Amino acid sequence: MEYFVNCNTGSLAPYSVPLDKTKAAHLYRRLGFSASVQTVNSAIGTTASALVGTLVNQALAAPDLPAPIWANWTRANYPADDEAARDLKNAQVREWKLAYTNSLLQNNLKDRMSFFWSNHFVTEFEVYECNAFLYHYVNCLQRNALGNFRTFVSEIGLTNAMLYYLDGAYNNSNQPNENYARELYELFTLGDGNGYTEQDIVETARALTGYVERGEIFCSPVAFDATRHDAGSKTIFGQTGNWGYNDVHDILFQQRPNEIANFICRKLYEFFVHPDSKDATGNADTIIQGMAATFVSSNFEIAPVLQQLLSSEHFFDDTAVGVIIKSPFDMYLNLIKETNFTYTDETLTSVLNMSNLLSQTLFNPIDVAGWQRDRTWINTNFMIGRWLTCEMLVQDFWNSNQEQFRTFGIEATGANGATTNDPDEVARAIIDKITPKGLLTPIDYSAAIDAFKEPYESDMVYQNGSWNMMLQNADSQVYLLLLHLVRQPEFQLK
Repeated sequence: MEYFVNCNTGSLAPYSVPLDKTKAAHLYRRLGFSASVQTVNSAIGTTASALVGTLVNQALAAPDLPAPIWANWTRANYPADDEAARDLKNAQVREWKLAYTNSLLQNNLKDRMSFFWSNHFVTEFEVYECNAFLYHYVNCLQRNALGNFRTFVSEIGLTNAMLYYLDGAYNNSNQPNENYARELYELFTLGDGNGYTEQDIVETARALTGYVERGEIFCSPVAFDATRHDAGSKTIFGQTGNWGYNDVHDILFQQRPNEIANFICRKLYEFFVHPDSKDATGNADTIIQGMAATFVSSNFEIAPVLQQLLSSEHFFDDTAVGVIIKSPFDMYLNLIKETNFTYTDETLTSVLNMSNLLSQTLFNPIDVAGWQRDRTWINTNFMIGRWLTCEMLVQDFWNSNQEQFRTFGIEATGANGATTNDPDEVARAIIDKITPKGLLTPIDYSAAIDAFKEPYESDMVYQNGSWNMMLQNADSQVYLLLLHLVRQPEFQLK
């Protein structure tokens, strides 16, 4: 697969050209997990600023997932029998993962961002293994997904999932644990080696001591114990005092606002625009600096930065379209959204299982640094797995309802979908819906169209002009074309 160098020279000025189908689809692929034909068509002719403003406001107003009945359970709430307790806990996690994955398909920007933050403020469920902790961690991601980053950082550090994952629950005054202090700076706010010293980490760990009261029952929430907090003087970023948890965050954001803003805005840029932000021939650094200025001036509100970036000329530049490699979740959820095929909990279970096979396990990123994304998703084993699992997903949709393939082909083609006698028109419409920039060469289009034509290749329907999408096997034509497309390099991009 060709490596895309970032040659984008567009500015942060609002993109003022009314959106066409390609640009509208680009927005939905990046802003959420893509969109149906109808949703994309409804965006055509609108301005980027107006549409993004609406979608940001919808995301801000969208409800969080409701708390499950087990949201505050401890070990005492589960059966005494270990096997029965394990089965119940596993069933609850499956239920929660399905609910969250369904929310990813529904909420677009809000849960696109909560998913992004789960790979930034990383925890691993397999480390702390408490269902109640998982709920409150995800709830923190959702509540703060487009909110105030400073508040977010403060809240995420006190989630029980994070306290156990990075050993804050074992950070005592007599033996400070530096794990969370290190990642607070290195991974969560400043970037590796950027604006802090090893001594800052040592002193910060001391300031964060005391959240160690773990209760006598497994899965009890962690509480603060003042007697196990280091009450001595600490010096952090040159500021000396008897600092505690809140002081750490106040000092961090007061003393290092520009470093925080640049680090976070670079991550947002690489997630939404282009994975290459540093070794670029374009103006990525200038764009990131502009985003960072907005971030600081808005007191670290996330929504204004997203509004600015996602409605900019830079975001809609042609060189930004189709240059990010889909993660497994992108690949499967985009396919579901773009075809608008009917899905069930069984479908989403397959998505979760297939993503696991490709090393993207929901709520279990690979390590504290998270999934590294983009080209790390592509190697020989993963490519074969991507092809086969996507084919399985298409086959499952076919087995459940063949007629929806005909419907998709007609809707993708537009006004002429049901009546056109030109199979090339329908095939090209489907190709251009499923891929961000179509296929690379005329030969690639010809091969895809041949796959679409196969069921009637020996008949005269193409020669005599009697072919149309209402013929008996037209649904299978769409099916065969999708099976062909999921193996193409362009399908791997968004």
